[in-house]
Amino acid sequence: MKTYVILRRNGWTSPDDAQIAAARSKAEGDKMSDDIRWIRSYVLAEADGSIGTVCIYQATSEQALRDHSTLADIHLDEIVEVADTVVVRPDPTLIGQAS
Repeated sequence: MKTYVILRRNGWTSPDDAQIAAARSKAEGDKMSDDIRWIRSYVLAEADGSIGTVCIYQATSEQALRDHSTLADIHLDEIVEVADTVVVRPDPTLIGQAS
């Protein structure tokens, strides 16, 4: 499997909408576990007040990611294959932090 970044801009109007979409995504992804694996997502505060995401996936192909998005009924703006990973520090824990 290759690693990909998926960009979804302005996808949801509220955190609840994003959580509902995440549940659909996980359910469909679990059915496609030989082809895709959701690693993590970063939720974006968009300038217009909506919510977007940057998602990290491993997948057998870009088409598998497109199929997953269609089945989960989640829009997809862009897929970029990851060439390499540089970890400077582990991901921060945002729970409980003030904005």
